[in-house]
Amino acid sequence: MGDHALSRAAHLCASHNATLDLAYLAQPGETPPADAVCRLAHHALQLGQRHDIRVRPRSRIALDPADLLSEVGCADLVVWGMAPVRGLRSLFMGQPVAGILRKGRRPVLVVRAAPSGPYRSLVVAVDFSKASGRLVELGFALNGDARVELFHAISNANEGKLRYAEVSEMAIKTYRAQCRRHAEDRMFSLKYSFDARRNRVLSTIGHGSPARQVLVQQQRSAADLVVVGKHPSSAAIDFFFGSVAESVLRDCASDVLVVPHDHRSASGAHAAKRLPGGMAVGRLRG
Repeated sequence: MGDHALSRAAHLCASHNATLDLAYLAQPGETPPADAVCRLAHHALQLGQRHDIRVRPRSRIALDPADLLSEVGCADLVVWGMAPVRGLRSLFMGQPVAGILRKGRRPVLVVRAAPSGPYRSLVVAVDFSKASGRLVELGFALNGDARVELFHAISNANEGKLRYAEVSEMAIKTYRAQCRRHAEDRMFSLKYSFDARRNRVLSTIGHGSPARQVLVQQQRSAADLVVVGKHPSSAAIDFFFGSVAESVLRDCASDVLVVPHDHRSASGAHAAKRLPGGMAVGRLRG
């Protein structure tokens, strides 16, 4: 995953005229290699020459995601190439990338596949909140020529509550149809708010667990990137009540761009010139 993330980050920097900052984040409980900083500098030299971009290797090893927060705050986009952490700590506290999302409040691109060019097909998971339009804009910012599919899953959680309350099946079907019509109206409004790109924006509505349905739609459409938002939450809340974004991150086969709903614009002086709200690319761990 590390090499794929390096390559994707370099391609993005080249296409957006951005600087690439490289950092090494040690796995929890791992002793970093003695030559980690030297290897990072070597990667920086190679990437800079190969892609004709400015690359700055970080000279200090990060032992915890918190060590990177100050640098993450100056980046427009964090490109993550760290393998998932296993064990009890990750079960209760979540993956290290979750900490960056909660505390860094920056968009994070988790890279799994070897880049073969710009992203060509995107699935953008929308919940019709104010942040949904922002997700679409960030997806287009990665590649303005990509095919974008807006996807919304109507949760069936309330249907279970209605059945538990012994509501009739006819009433449940009526409720489901009302939810569908409401979702279709909201989707129509969102889709046509991107008038200039209308012919490249598709829309689909599913029914069931949002996280599960996003994964199914990614496989069905063979999208090479899923864009999903993340509501502000703590590790405890995500553990007990679940998080759509973290579920998608855990199980999705494609690359995933996670955008915190409360994300801040990058503090770098030239960020606004690259993406709407930001994009220098910081890459965490090789």
